[in-house]
Amino acid sequence: MRARSRVRFGALLTAAAALASVLMPATNAAAREAAPRTAVLDGKRLQLTKLRLDRGDPQLKRSVRDLTARADAWIDKGPWTVVDKPKPAPGGDVHDYLSQAPYWWPTQAPTADNPWGCPYEQRDGQRNPEVDTGTDRQDVEKVFDSTYDLTLAWYYTGKKRYAEKAASVLRTWFLDPATRMNPNLDHAQFIPCKYDGRAIGIIDFSQSYTSVVDAIAILGTGAPGWSKSDRSAMAKWNKDFLGWLVDSDFGKQERAAQNNHGTFYDLQVAALAHATGDTALARRTVLDARARRIDPQIAGDGSQPQELARTRSWHYSTFDLVAYTRLAAIGRNVGVDLWAHQGPDGQSLFKAVGYLLPAATGAAKWPHPELEFHRFAASDVVHAAADAGDEAARKAVPKLETPPGGDLWALRPAAEQLDSIAG
Repeated sequence: MRARSRVRFGALLTAAAALASVLMPATNAAAREAAPRTAVLDGKRLQLTKLRLDRGDPQLKRSVRDLTARADAWIDKGPWTVVDKPKPAPGGDVHDYLSQAPYWWPTQAPTADNPWGCPYEQRDGQRNPEVDTGTDRQDVEKVFDSTYDLTLAWYYTGKKRYAEKAASVLRTWFLDPATRMNPNLDHAQFIPCKYDGRAIGIIDFSQSYTSVVDAIAILGTGAPGWSKSDRSAMAKWNKDFLGWLVDSDFGKQERAAQNNHGTFYDLQVAALAHATGDTALARRTVLDARARRIDPQIAGDGSQPQELARTRSWHYSTFDLVAYTRLAAIGRNVGVDLWAHQGPDGQSLFKAVGYLLPAATGAAKWPHPELEFHRFAASDVVHAAADAGDEAARKAVPKLETPPGGDLWALRPAAEQLDSIAG
């Protein structure tokens, strides 16, 4: 009797295994893959999402369609390079990144003797269109966005054209000797006839480069077209860039900033430190953000006074929280729960997101100055708070406005700035 039972049981196991291999072959293969060692994105969560997609999750399939539509739009564009600008940065090296301060405008009509129309004056929140021509600013945004979209599309679909395109974009901008960018931001956000570069120009990278750091980690799981030498060279570039951020005068000035510039600086340093193996620096940066950033920059009611003082107060309030929530995600990797922190007046990331909820859900009008209000700008930071355990944020998620191009949170659960200051 026992022998027949064992035979019968063994036959059932064999049949079940055969059925599983037919129904979920991709799932088994995906389960054997290592989770990406990402800084902001949760690599294990990405892996589980990929498993769910392999099993046919209909909601994820819809999200992947939105993602691949974005990735497909990049296939025939680029790659881009810093050496393509009409004239080099003030230092004369075409490999140096150059951008122009967006809110500074000429006060005179250009002449032969004064070709820039100097002196320049500041108009907060009003973007001077000339900053989008003649510098690297627009191209570097395309590098950041395309790399992220293409890499995620490869990860979830396995289509090698996405990975190969992302690799080409990265090699051209960062690695190839003829076209690479020097790992510094000495000439970011220059002001004609005034400054050859400024510390606040670091935000050109800090607001989005952490997405590239994560894309590199995802490509490192075995993407076609991204070689071992590419990985080593990119790690060297990131290490050199981190050194510049920490040691340069501009980096030290940006670290001292007491608004979103300081928050984004911390985010970039922590992400690069994690990616290059300096876990101690990453952990220290996240820990220091409690007293250095949250306590002085977020009020007891959750408002962000420095951001509310801007003409684009909604944009900058959500913008700063993009940095905070991404920094909190890095904290997860280095053993720091930034969401749990409460300042002496009750300041916290949960309160800061809660301050946005009435306007984010459409329940109330945003009560502060805003030149161009977009409700969807808060969608990702509300998602982040909900995932971190905030019940009010969780209830708000179904009431959020879907961002242009679809809600991709399920595929890349890390906040992005969803509205554009370029408008």
